[in-house]
Amino acid sequence: MDSKLLDKKIELIQWLSTLEDDVIIEKLVNFKNDETEEWWDSISDEEKKSIEQGIFEADNQKLKPHSDAKKLFANKNTSI
Repeated sequence: MDSKLLDKKIELIQWLSTLEDDVIIEKLVNFKNDETEEWWDSISDEEKKSIEQGIFEADNQKLKPHSDAKKLFANKNTSI
């Protein structure tokens, strides 16, 4: 593990161990719960279908070149 990351984690643990503010502790617990939630369950059905379609196309070698995607999104950005 990167030593800078380890130092930050230790610093947070030390800070948390001295924390007495219930509001901040509750916010941290909620943050932790939100971060560990399965992201798939939090996206819309439309987003799930889009991801599944992309996986299907990739599995069946029906991908388009990156340059095509760049052109598609470049055209959308200029019309805004």
